[in-house]
Amino acid sequence: MYANKMEKIFYRPVDAAIRWCNLMAHETEILEAAGECPAQLFTAFPQWPCLHMNTEKIFDAVRNHELPFGFFGVTVAPGTPIDCRLLTVRHTDLKWWMFHHHPDQRPAFLFGKQQTENKQIDFTTYLTLQADRDALKIKLEANESAHQRLLEELKVLGLDRENLRSLVIAQGDVSERSQLVYHHIIGALLETLLGSSPAGRPNSVFDSQASIVNSIIAHYEGVSGLSKRSLDEKFAAARRSLSQA
Repeated sequence: MYANKMEKIFYRPVDAAIRWCNLMAHETEILEAAGECPAQLFTAFPQWPCLHMNTEKIFDAVRNHELPFGFFGVTVAPGTPIDCRLLTVRHTDLKWWMFHHHPDQRPAFLFGKQQTENKQIDFTTYLTLQADRDALKIKLEANESAHQRLLEELKVLGLDRENLRSLVIAQGDVSERSQLVYHHIIGALLETLLGSSPAGRPNSVFDSQASIVNSIIAHYEGVSGLSKRSLDEKFAAARRSLSQA
């Protein structure tokens, strides 16, 4: 369980204000300066305006019967005369008052550390995250569309799974002439995929031999003869063969 070292059974108004303003590191200095008159906080520590302001808020709550008070932690009846230097407020009463009269405030000494760490996402951050999500969704939809278009182009070129499987598992040795023909066919397919129409429009979604290799590996993983090394070698040989024809 979280141990709140700042928590006490009761507080003087200045003690509570120090904790409310997260100034525990300067507690000794502040208490010495406050001395006999807490009103001196305003002039002694102008760099911490909340210190004097929060002290006065507690005194004001006491004067207006919003916050029960006492003497060294012992609650007295409202309106009982008491030296302001000796006035105290109980932890439970102060927490109740804070919750109802300052609901936007959750100081750690009253509500625990977990409350101060429960930060909400502001509206700007929400809009940024939403924009990132929408952009990612559009990108995923575009990738899905490109993937579908790729499959359709492969089918048009006759590179469906069954045709590839038949090609790579063909029985017997291939004659030199047949091998040359295969090289020409493969080379022509590669040049067609990577080429453009007379109007300059790309024939396919592929922009390099490497992109074709990667796509085949992705869609025909595990098919014998379609490893990256094998495809690179066969494609390079096919393109050389076609250029020498």
